[in-house]
Amino acid sequence: MTFDPDAEAEAEDFAPDVFSSACTSRTALQHLTGRWGSLIMVALKLSGEPMRFGEIRRRIDGVSERMLSQTLGQLERDGMVVRTVHSTIPPNVDYGLTPLGVKVAVPLAELTAVVEAELPQVIAAQQEYDATAPQR
Repeated sequence: MTFDPDAEAEAEDFAPDVFSSACTSRTALQHLTGRWGSLIMVALKLSGEPMRFGEIRRRIDGVSERMLSQTLGQLERDGMVVRTVHSTIPPNVDYGLTPLGVKVAVPLAELTAVVEAELPQVIAAQQEYDATAPQR
């Protein structure tokens, strides 16, 4: 194996660092942790099978068609979600997790379960904070 300084410099340029504003990992993380990304990922994970657009929308209360479509596109671009068009009449489209998406969705689903299980503690903390925090 020979030393290639240009290849080494390129590898350094692409070293993942979520704390760097130039790192693509930050964008992907924002897509996953934004208002809808994590909910879509968890819904697909818990379903265990691909879901149609309308199914996802019904599962995630409050998401608009526009935001669901936009977020699914971002997750698809990031390699987390696969969009499959079935050649039926009318055309049928569903969304599922890629292997990478499954890998990411597992800890997101676990995080969701912890938050739901500890919700009474979260509510108590919010109430205590609201009662003692200075008015803003």
